[in-house]
Amino acid sequence: MSLPNVLTVAGSDSGGGAGIQADLKTMLALGVHGMSVVTAVTAQNSLGVQGAWELPAEAVRAQYRSVVDDIGVRAVKTGMLASAELVETVAELLKDTDAPAVVDPVGVSKHGDPLLAASALDSVRGALLPLATVATPNLDEVTQLTGVRVESDSDLRRAAEAVLGYGPRWVLIKGGHLSGDAVDLLTDGAEEHWLRAPRLDNRHTHGTGCTLASAVACGLAKGLTVPAAVTAAKEYVTGAIAAGFALGGGIGPVDHGWALRQGPA
Repeated sequence: MSLPNVLTVAGSDSGGGAGIQADLKTMLALGVHGMSVVTAVTAQNSLGVQGAWELPAEAVRAQYRSVVDDIGVRAVKTGMLASAELVETVAELLKDTDAPAVVDPVGVSKHGDPLLAASALDSVRGALLPLATVATPNLDEVTQLTGVRVESDSDLRRAAEAVLGYGPRWVLIKGGHLSGDAVDLLTDGAEEHWLRAPRLDNRHTHGTGCTLASAVACGLAKGLTVPAAVTAAKEYVTGAIAAGFALGGGIGPVDHGWALRQGPA
């Protein structure tokens, strides 16, 4: 049996709820072979990020080439890239990779800790987003990248147009920070797909953005269309949020293995 290979290019979360750890758990749960390029190491737990150290661009490039040149890849997901140099390095690598790319433009952690240097925003806009098959910003990241503030569902279309202006083929604007149902908008500027799920009464949501982007990459690696991959990813994340659990003294993670533990129907 041959599994589709999916590569995550992101930072490490020592608490295991987000970043590389969340990505690989998602990939295992969704039946693909997960591979990783570590861009940064964080000291992180349920209370926040206590420290972050980016890797040299040379180390990121070497990891990427090692994996892609030998094993090959069916989809790539990017997460925390930390600096302009790393953003531009990863963009250069993606240009030469014949696989869909899901770009999660990680700017801040769940606890509000910065994970992307302000000086890197121009590189994200100009070098990385134009290479994205799907970009998956949350509302804070939309504001960080475009200046557009989303205060209601009606603002999601305006946010999507602003992000599409930087060149991704599709954008998924995640409305999870709004009140009411969890509403996301997926669009390529012509088609629109509104994805709705009930808002769940669970504060343990660490890693939702990483998990969603990785789930989208898994779907694309399996040959799904972008709308089908995003719809399946939304369903998976909704289940993971529902099963989120307490960990430490702060915000716990979503449960990446929720479907695996349901057992046979």
